[in-house]
Amino acid sequence: MGEIPHEKALVERFQNAPFAILGVNTDESKDDFKKQIAEHGVTWKNIFAGSTAKGVPADWGITGYPTTFLIDADGYIRHRDLHSDDVATEVRKLLMEME
Repeated sequence: MGEIPHEKALVERFQNAPFAILGVNTDESKDDFKKQIAEHGVTWKNIFAGSTAKGVPADWGITGYPTTFLIDADGYIRHRDLHSDDVATEVRKLLMEME
């Protein structure tokens, strides 16, 4: 949950750009997941996986949290495990490439 303030800033900063965040939660309790999303004011898309052993976490080889992927407009993973200000810098670069 430590990245949420940075993610909120990204959503606000790039609100008019072709940019999106997708969160994946692997907590065991869907109720706890929903409560945390509400408490932290998360407005972007999130999915509940309920486990690290199946679905997106397993398919993408996620072994630690938070794990981030920066995917370009063509669907290619351009960066993995960026955090905080590094994400904003690389998002800006990708958006400039699209112009």
